Amino acid sequence: MKLALTLLAKNEADVIDANVAYHLSAGADFIVATDNASTDGTTEILERYERDGVLELIREPSGDFQQGQWVTRMAHLKEALDRLPGRYGIVHGVWRPFVPRPDDGEFFAERMTVRLSMQAAINDPTNPFRPARKATHRAHPQVRVRDGNHDVEGVPLVTLHGWYPLEVFHLPLRTREQVERKYTGGAHRGLRFMPGDNRLQAGADPLVVDDVELERGVAAGVLVEDTRLRDALRTLARVERVSAGAQPEFRVQPLDFPRPSIVDDALFAVDAAVVEHADEIRLRRYVDELERRLQSVESLVAVRAERGLRRLFER
Repeated sequence: MKLALTLLAKNEADVIDANVAYHLSAGADFIVATDNASTDGTTEILERYERDGVLELIREPSGDFQQGQWVTRMAHLKEALDRLPGRYGIVHGVWRPFVPRPDDGEFFAERMTVRLSMQAAINDPTNPFRPARKATHRAHPQVRVRDGNHDVEGVPLVTLHGWYPLEVFHLPLRTREQVERKYTGGAHRGLRFMPGDNRLQAGADPLVVDDVELERGVAAGVLVEDTRLRDALRTLARVERVSAGAQPEFRVQPLDFPRPSIVDDALFAVDAAVVEHADEIRLRRYVDELERRLQSVESLVAVRAERGLRRLFER
């Protein structure tokens, strides 16, 4: 079995080297990356891995953000999920969102070691910490990946429900500069900032978790300290700690992940259950919208039929 990772990036130089090295070290055999006109050094980092023969780089100059289309283009690879029975072709991973901590100049993985432990679905599609899942699928020439990689369609593949073999570490808000660059202008759904410090302060700054909130959140069980990513990146950088302001170079090497405890398994099951509940809410919202559209069409048909009858009688 070969496992291929697709990656879409735009101006992510602060994390892209760590991201690629981490996944190649964790078991991905190859990476297909699309770079959307980056200007901060992201392209050069991806080119380095391309020269090493472990990454195929697609350069996308378009300013029109078409995530679903671009990721679909990268997804047409062979040999993935080969161990599942043939009728199953889609599984999901649970999104594990890490909360932003005060930006003190430290490397992002040294600061961001706290994640949100979902206890109830957040019914807000624009919230960057909402419970969500990410799709993993067998390669297929007709596959279409939805925006956000949350699901796939267009293929005769059966989804294996109830099993979440992957954890997806999600760090959407890392520094104030990165948040402003990523969300200003509406290219992404979350937060949707317009230019201006006031909007940014009102939208993003309150999401930063300080030490008091951290202590309170851990005590309540809604925040969990999780150093697995930090420790893995320290290993790949071959340092005991990434110094503030440093630009470490990561080297691909096998990683030894600790086996989760029974408590960890139980907490993961809670998060997975919340994701399933969130999916039910989204499906219910979708059905409600379809019903509203159907009622609108039925009303329009009834009005037109009534007008037609009136014309007949008027004759």
